[in-house]
Amino acid sequence: MDYEKKIKELKINLPEAKLPVGSYVATKIVGNLLYISGQISISENGELIKGKVGKDLSVDDGYKAAKRCGLSIISQAKVACHGDLSKIKSCVKLTGFVNSIDIFTEQPKVINGASDLIASVFGEAGMHTRAAVSTNSLPLGVSVEVDAIFELN
Repeated sequence: MDYEKKIKELKINLPEAKLPVGSYVATKIVGNLLYISGQISISENGELIKGKVGKDLSVDDGYKAAKRCGLSIISQAKVACHGDLSKIKSCVKLTGFVNSIDIFTEQPKVINGASDLIASVFGEAGMHTRAAVSTNSLPLGVSVEVDAIFELN
């Protein structure tokens, strides 16, 4: 499958891959695995998507925030693969963190935003394992953070 063609078909605009702001790297290749550091929810206009899901944001808002994290994951993967997404063999795992209220239980519905995006771009190769976890806080007050592991050809 031509992933670049699929991105164009889906009318997806990938954001610019952001450089890390701490003592870590955005991506790391170990053997044939590509690890992508957690990508936080940033809107199309570059603003942080902040707040607690279940209080400040609805499940749908959280889904959209997770989708934005997924877009950043693809951007980081593209940079790590020197602009060639055909190097991606499969998505192995996504781990999603949802900044939510204590009684919130719909983390999977929120993280589906990232999962659905990865599956829509990478097709069968985008089917992955996953964890969807609630947390009481995320960096900079963002609503969602998602990291990823990909297998490379």
